Amino acid sequence: DLEICEKTLPSNHPSLATSYNNIGLVYDNMGEYSKALSYYEKDLEICEKTLPSNHPDLASSYNNIGIVYKNMGEYSKALSYYEKAFEIQQKTLPSNHPSLATSYNSIGTVYNKMGEYSKALSYHEKDLEICEKTLPSNHPSLATSYNNIGLVYDNMGEYSKALSYYEKTLEILGKALPSNHPYLATSYNNIGLVYDNMGEYSKALSYYEKDLEICEKTLPSNRPSLATSYNNIGLVYDNMGEYSKALSYNEKALEIRQKALPSNHPDLASSYNNIGSVYNRMGEYSKALSYLERALDILQHALPPTHPSIKNVKESIEIVKEKS
Repeated sequence: DLEICEKTLPSNHPSLATSYNNIGLVYDNMGEYSKALSYYEKDLEICEKTLPSNHPDLASSYNNIGIVYKNMGEYSKALSYYEKAFEIQQKTLPSNHPSLATSYNSIGTVYNKMGEYSKALSYHEKDLEICEKTLPSNHPSLATSYNNIGLVYDNMGEYSKALSYYEKTLEILGKALPSNHPYLATSYNNIGLVYDNMGEYSKALSYYEKDLEICEKTLPSNRPSLATSYNNIGLVYDNMGEYSKALSYNEKALEIRQKALPSNHPDLASSYNNIGSVYNRMGEYSKALSYLERALDILQHALPPTHPSIKNVKESIEIVKEKS
């Protein structure tokens, strides 16, 4: 189909843009981000040449490129594309339009990843405001809004607030979705995360295991979200002092991430950091150091220098060096 279009249509024809966009979408869903990016950029090139500068399709193109950069862990690039989309939407859409809510949500998510929590919160609250005005109280998009605010509070260490937002999320999703739906898995995972942070490890473990059960049934074995499930169970076992179990779950997570993600993705750093931490607690300091240094190397390339994770890994490295 694309081959025919490329041969028969002028190089800036809208139908070609649509084809490029659709192929980009497929590659994005398959986790083949560099391929997705190249098709989305072809789509954007046509849109920029042929459409007025505030056309909704142009916003959609910017948004899709933003999504790929977010998936690749390139958060500042993602932000700049999301903001281009948002600028068009603000000019052309009513203030409570669902696409605006989506943009607030996307920008908030990136700020959260970049460690800029107060900015993240203000964008997510704007998203929630639109959703509460325009959607029925049991709508899954409302659950997403609650969930994302919960994530930011969790990162800020405000665990009881995080928990209350996560519980609102679970309440909606539990009614609206089948019992093995991936969104439910995410919800269980997030509640597990808060209990983990609160030091309630057995509760955390039971939520993480519900999450893992769904993920193992519904996802291909190389999906990053499966890695997240293994990773989190590994963290709980680490906190409980069960180091060999912690190690085996963290290694499963790392194996998936090495296959599925670009080599400078922050989630890979997270795996190296977790394995390094377990080796540190086991007294295997040279192994710990090599994993922690790999983590730091990725984070320094991938994140702003002020990101809390960089500071944390540097501190861990100093502690291990003193011991070894």
